[in-house]
Amino acid sequence: MAEESDIESQWYAEKSARMVDLLGEEHDMVMHAIIPYAVGGGLDLYYYPHLIPGTGIATKELSNSPNEGSTNNVFTTYEFVMFTRHDLSLEDAKKPETPFGKIHYTINAILNMMAPYSDQAKLNPFETVEFPQGMEVVGGKCLILDAYGMTDPHADFGLMLIMEIHRVEMDYARQHGGQALLEKLMAANYYPYSDLDRPPVVNAQDLRGAGSWSRWKDWWFGNN
Repeated sequence: MAEESDIESQWYAEKSARMVDLLGEEHDMVMHAIIPYAVGGGLDLYYYPHLIPGTGIATKELSNSPNEGSTNNVFTTYEFVMFTRHDLSLEDAKKPETPFGKIHYTINAILNMMAPYSDQAKLNPFETVEFPQGMEVVGGKCLILDAYGMTDPHADFGLMLIMEIHRVEMDYARQHGGQALLEKLMAANYYPYSDLDRPPVVNAQDLRGAGSWSRWKDWWFGNN
């Protein structure tokens, strides 16, 4: 038991150092969940406000050892990260009426929905996710995934970016591929941010027809 705890502690330190390499220095404050994620509660949130403008918000509870946790075709294990253009304000984080509090509330909800999903499904770069309309907070929201900062075809650990996108962008990604959409978002300087106070990078004329639901619908209704 002590040996297992030592392995997890060593992995946590190594994983944290790799996240700093990708995200810049971590803020010294952590938003701890009242009930731990491991026993059915919420995620702790970790903040990275120093490398790029705005704030990165990441998880650290999806991979508890080098070979145990959320996995996909490019990472043996990974954690999630989302970004907002708003500067970090922990004072406003629990005030959804403020600009930072509003996006923080949304990001927190998305991460807490996607974390258990990632334990059941392989979520790969360029895939999209659509939440059913009736869900609280996240209902109807559209996401695209990417391997953040990925330079090699495969790595033993990495960060999966979750980026909220407009519905027309999701439909475009499903018709033309997620990579094609991400290239447009990068060209417009909207990547990697989830703030939707921007115009879509595509329009209805770029689509061949209506989009379809992602695997999320089947997973959600099969587990609730």
